[in-house]
Amino acid sequence: MTKPIDTGRRESFKKVLLGGAVFSTLSSFQTKENYPYKLKGNINHGVCAWCFRDFTLEELCIESKKIGIKGIDLIGPANWHILKKHGIDSSMCNGAEISLTEGFGEVKYHEQLIKNYTEMIPKVAEAGYKNLICFSGNRRGMDDETGLKNCQLGLEKIIPLAEKHGVIIQMELLNSRVNHQDYLCDKSAFGVELCKRLGSENFKLLYDIYHMQIDEGDLIRSIQNNHQYFGHYHTAGNPGRNELDDTQEIYYPAVMKAIVATGFKGYVSHEFIPKYDDKMASLAQGVQVCDV
Repeated sequence: MTKPIDTGRRESFKKVLLGGAVFSTLSSFQTKENYPYKLKGNINHGVCAWCFRDFTLEELCIESKKIGIKGIDLIGPANWHILKKHGIDSSMCNGAEISLTEGFGEVKYHEQLIKNYTEMIPKVAEAGYKNLICFSGNRRGMDDETGLKNCQLGLEKIIPLAEKHGVIIQMELLNSRVNHQDYLCDKSAFGVELCKRLGSENFKLLYDIYHMQIDEGDLIRSIQNNHQYFGHYHTAGNPGRNELDDTQEIYYPAVMKAIVATGFKGYVSHEFIPKYDDKMASLAQGVQVCDV
């Protein structure tokens, strides 16, 4: 038997944000017919597989689909067949990057990265997918201008191929204060300037709401002012990177309304680490909180 998540502590929060929807146990989501909340359809919901490692990818596909999730992030070619079997999109492909710390910000990695992305971009397109993640890597003493020039130099070698195949290369914004010390692309201003220098619709930013709340805040204004450069969004509660509940500080309904108001049609993928026993109920709650 699955244990219910802490329904007492969260009851008032659910009533305010979710209209009193009951989703305390996984049994609430055994079939679509029993699912107690009809999604509005304004947000394309995804989920990051690494946050739900208690489930096989097959199980995650099955359970996520019941909740209304359309895509799973950070899956490479070896497992795309599992997503296709269940009609789930590979909403943010990976497999071309070296690591979070070794990226386009350092010229010494360019040869390997260019090779990797040159091989991966056609595979992404052939599979019918669109988004492919990349990273700046760490700063290692670089100033912003040096980092920008280095990133531009490397990315310019692969952007024409991405344009040819209709693939969008997306650099993730990560915080350097808590989780990824010394990461280069740790502010939206850095990423936006890189987008402007590259000048291609096939290079955008993965705007991670959790990470940017830590490093710069002012989330809604950033989204309103720079949405044309944001091609994908990630969620998580701050502090803690856990559920989107009343223990964290980001008011996700307002952030999601700002995203919808920009006309965004891509994915908002949930990248929080559930701390409650019923992890699928936690995921369903996150979807409901963000479904505006």
